[in-house]
Amino acid sequence: MNTRDWPIRAKLTALVIGPVTGLLALWIFATTLTFGPALDLLAARTLLYDLGRPGENVVAELQRERRLSVVQLAGDGVLPELAEQRDRTDRAVDELRRRIDGEELRDAADDQLDARLDQLGAALEALPAGRVFIDDRKVDRAGAVGLYSGMIGSAFQAFSAMATLPDVHLNREASALTALGRSRELLGQADALLAGAVTAGRYAEGEHEQLVRTVENQRFLAENAVADLPADERSGYQRLTEGAGFLRLRALQDTLIRADELPTGFDVRAWESSHAEVWQGLRDFELRGADSLAERSVPMAVRILVQLAAAGVLGLVAIVVCVLVALRVGRSLAHRLTGVRSAATEMAAERLPDVVARLRRGEDVDVAREAPEMDHGGDEIGQVASAFNEVRRTAVQAAVDEVTLRRGFNEVILNLARRSQGLVHRQLALLDRLERRTEDPDELAGLFQVDHLATRLRRHAEDLVILAGAAPGRGWRRPVAAVDVMRGAISEVEAYHRVDVGEVQPAGVLGRAVGDVIHLLAELIENATAFSPPGTRVDVTGRTVPGGYTVEITDRGLGMSPPNLAAANRKLAAPPEFDPADSARLGLFVVARLAARHGVRVELRPGRPTGTTATVFVPSDLITGEPPVGSDPASAGPERRRMAKVSRLTTVPRGRSSRPGRERPESTVIPLPTTRASTVEPPADSDGLPRRVRRRGPAARPRAVVADPPALRSPEEARRAMSALQAGTARGRRDGARTGGPAVTRIRDAGPDTPADVPADAGTPPTTPEPATEPSPPAPDQRTATERDA
Repeated sequence: MNTRDWPIRAKLTALVIGPVTGLLALWIFATTLTFGPALDLLAARTLLYDLGRPGENVVAELQRERRLSVVQLAGDGVLPELAEQRDRTDRAVDELRRRIDGEELRDAADDQLDARLDQLGAALEALPAGRVFIDDRKVDRAGAVGLYSGMIGSAFQAFSAMATLPDVHLNREASALTALGRSRELLGQADALLAGAVTAGRYAEGEHEQLVRTVENQRFLAENAVADLPADERSGYQRLTEGAGFLRLRALQDTLIRADELPTGFDVRAWESSHAEVWQGLRDFELRGADSLAERSVPMAVRILVQLAAAGVLGLVAIVVCVLVALRVGRSLAHRLTGVRSAATEMAAERLPDVVARLRRGEDVDVAREAPEMDHGGDEIGQVASAFNEVRRTAVQAAVDEVTLRRGFNEVILNLARRSQGLVHRQLALLDRLERRTEDPDELAGLFQVDHLATRLRRHAEDLVILAGAAPGRGWRRPVAAVDVMRGAISEVEAYHRVDVGEVQPAGVLGRAVGDVIHLLAELIENATAFSPPGTRVDVTGRTVPGGYTVEITDRGLGMSPPNLAAANRKLAAPPEFDPADSARLGLFVVARLAARHGVRVELRPGRPTGTTATVFVPSDLITGEPPVGSDPASAGPERRRMAKVSRLTTVPRGRSSRPGRERPESTVIPLPTTRASTVEPPADSDGLPRRVRRRGPAARPRAVVADPPALRSPEEARRAMSALQAGTARGRRDGARTGGPAVTRIRDAGPDTPADVPADAGTPPTTPEPATEPSPPAPDQRTATERDA
């Protein structure tokens, strides 16, 4: 039986129940053993008066009737005295039967005595039939003696079963009195045999030998019985045997033993008188001894009962005291151990987490107050409580130190991030000025690459700011179109040329959330490009849904396993505390923090057929109508121009569409006249759009545009080319009108390293405007929000 996991109360109860149960069983056993003999002693009086006296009276009457029956069988007539004796015997037998059948005697008798009483009743049943045989002289004198002696023997067997008292001395005395009664019975048998021989004038065959044996047995029983009597009883018997009747009877017995035949001139009258005197003296001695035995058994029984009561009460009191002490001690131990357990549980589940939470909120914590002393005494439990007090103080102090260290660590990270963010912002402003002044195409391409790296550095600096628990600080004054928000996110991704913007339904994002939404989408897009094969594309779409706006980012990678996907979704739904040990999954933490700040929901699900789809749900309180082009005076700022550098490459190439059977507009570059040395030639991919060819050196001359032969251009291709040319010209004119004059907008060609100079009237794709506040320094390079199984 494994008791290791039992509650402490159950264990203490088991420890108490075992000894108490054993003590109670021992008390019951000892009480029973003592109570039984006491009851036997009390029953001895009942047996004496309900069985001893009536039984002895029956034995005496049967002995008289036996003598008269033998005398009648020895003579020729009928003795009148025999009929009177039979009446007296019947009355004695009836009284004995009434006592035997009574409940009082049966209740006091044990099993052996019950059996002996049944045997005595059966023996007495043969008395009427024996009398008939005697009257009809169908039995001789020896048979008559045997008949009555058998019934008397059954009575003495019942007397022997009655003499089983619990006290050794009383039991020995009762056995001695029973033996004296048997010796008196043998004396009666000898008298009956002699009376028959005297009446007949001679011994019958075998009567003399029987008479001799009877006398010898009588003397033997009397001698052994006297040895077991108490000293005073033995002295009384000795005085009785020294009387004249005993001496004369013994002399007559010796005479009968020596003579083979009935002695001539035997003094029958002397025998009868001596026998009557001795028989009655022995009977009186036996009755006095029985009365004395009964009287002495009652006080002894009372004394035993008193001792039993005292022992029982003391034992019961001891058991009750043991139970009370065990319960008190067990309850005290259980209460103290429960107190220690409750204190430990409260500290582990409530106090310590509350202290840590308060410390993280910046509150001051008193270690002594949060870890109060527990006083549980000076024993082992108290020592455990004292040790736990030290553990609690150490745990609270360790929590204070850990939170203080983490707070300092966050402040260090935030300080470094702010510094890096400021430097990156200054670098971006410097790059923007250099890009405006640079005329050389190669230098402009290099500046574009540095500008893109600085934009990524700004995002990583913002990651550090978010990890430190602060806000990045980048914001817009007015709403920004959803497509510009997506383009702004793509502009912060390294592999932006692999990202396709598919169908985007018109909507606007409030300026206060634009920076965080751009950052969130950039993390997810970065992750999609990082964990998908280099030759695949990443699709970004947006649509209006009930309650907000949804952006979906789908890659074609290997996807994530269901356990990892579920773990990532749990982290995105409830952002955990930042753990520096989990540096491989900072992207998830950043996305979860940004989403929780604005109530945005981010969910990852398996893509079809492969890959992963990240769904970003922006609530309706952050969504507004799409702002008109040019609604923000600052839309021509450096942030908008920075987005424009990749806006040409964020559309699906010709022949690709976001949905089956649905064409998306092609990416175009509009050639317009320029003062710089460049010419326009047909592109190598024969898409119908002109491309600028850079010329190097002062002698460079523009080349004429060589158009494809009409036969090589289909009507559909010509229509698309002219439509694109007209749309680009219109956008360029609108941008020039806003800026107040012709402005040169630099657009990268199909390759990221191929810059182009296009006048402002050629137009640029609409992008997000410049932020109204200075951006916070970005964070160092980390993994993006969703961690995929590559």
